[in-house]
Amino acid sequence: MSRFMQAGDVHPERDPWATVEWLSRKDLVGAEQLLLVRATIEAGRSHPFHHHPNREEIIYVLSGRAEQWVGEEYRILAAGEMALIPQGAVHGTYNPFAEDVTFLAILAPADAPGPDIEDVSTEAPWTTMRKDRPPTK
Repeated sequence: MSRFMQAGDVHPERDPWATVEWLSRKDLVGAEQLLLVRATIEAGRSHPFHHHPNREEIIYVLSGRAEQWVGEEYRILAAGEMALIPQGAVHGTYNPFAEDVTFLAILAPADAPGPDIEDVSTEAPWTTMRKDRPPTK
């Protein structure tokens, strides 16, 4: 198994909220503890409020801007900025801007028991958390 991922090895996938490119998983590079995915959220779209019950996460913006929520607090992150999401913390990445946002998401541990993700975007208080912010899909 190769320990390298080069441009030709990366295969973009479309999920409900973004285009994702897995760069580090056990099946790709033999990673035991770290997951790494590059994600692009199109202008006007989002990865709404959710949490990872058994993983912590770092979101590092490569290009564009993101309205990044961690719990009930948010910041506008630009290229070179990041957010740490503690294990189990509700968070959401929104892109109300005119350009796409691309970021790295680093999650650990890779072998955490499921579920991997739980959507809470239709539950209180998350349904009204962005009431003063531009809408996204």
